[in-house]
Amino acid sequence: MLDLLIVIIKVVAVFAVLMLMVAYSTWLERRVLGRIQARHGPNRVGWFGLMQPLADGAKGFFKEDIVPGHVDKPTYILGPALSIIPALMIVAVIPFGDSFTLFGREIALHISDVNVALLFILGMSGLGEFGVVLGAWGSNNRYALLGAMRTTAQMISYDLALGMTLISVILVSGSLSLVDIVNQQMGIWNCCKPILFVPFVLYIVCGLAEINRTPFDMPEAESELACGFNIEYSSMKFAMFFMAEYAHAVSLAGIMTCLFLGGWYLPFVPTPTFLYLPVFLGKVFLVMFFFIWERGTFPRFRYDHIMNLGWKVLMPIALANIFVVALYQLLFNSAAV
Repeated sequence: MLDLLIVIIKVVAVFAVLMLMVAYSTWLERRVLGRIQARHGPNRVGWFGLMQPLADGAKGFFKEDIVPGHVDKPTYILGPALSIIPALMIVAVIPFGDSFTLFGREIALHISDVNVALLFILGMSGLGEFGVVLGAWGSNNRYALLGAMRTTAQMISYDLALGMTLISVILVSGSLSLVDIVNQQMGIWNCCKPILFVPFVLYIVCGLAEINRTPFDMPEAESELACGFNIEYSSMKFAMFFMAEYAHAVSLAGIMTCLFLGGWYLPFVPTPTFLYLPVFLGKVFLVMFFFIWERGTFPRFRYDHIMNLGWKVLMPIALANIFVVALYQLLFNSAAV
């Protein structure tokens, strides 16, 4: 009974922290982009605009939910839900610290240590794409459908390259568990290992395409699609698509921290137990800051350039890198998988 209570407390705590990070990621992005573009970000609601996410949430809840008469209601309603639920489920397998002892009981700082966590993450991220497609199909709108077609093509292209970068990490670590992968970076992070630097860069590029961040935001493309797949949505249904994008960004930052940035470990020095959570969250914050920074730096690509980059550049590099990493492990590390 006590074990079940601990699990419930961890689920509630992780969900609350994730929702808080999603809300204040919008505030952080608006403030940082404001500084990059020499303008003010939100600064009216609360000190430095810190209450702005709460005001936006209240506005979303109390807005009238308009459902156009030409939509297919079951699919139309399922789209936003299927978009955000996988993003929330991914966090369940992301460890944010090692275990510690409290009142004689060992408590692990993760909801679930799944031995095939990477496969679960790939499956959930692929399932999230169906939310966009179903939402656009249920909207019965040409602009929404065009956005969904762009989403499908882009996600399939970069999903393959992303999965191949993970194969390199699996070959080096010999495990699909994120906890095992982090523990093997206690001395040196994977991003600092020459054999895994190329997968690290590939993961960043493919990850940006997966979460539709600039310069890969073709599925929305406000200038030509008027937001594309979510054009017929309003109120909280629109907000759920919006929240799903930021939840996926936070999840991607957490996964990148575990795979390449040493998780909860500091570089080259022992990390005290009480610093596990602050170190992990600090790394996630830095990755999120990078996502915002590059959005304010790079222009949007043309769609054919995006597809060429995925299929003609990233895919061959990812395939060649798998061969190089496998050969390296075969020659210099017989403990490889």
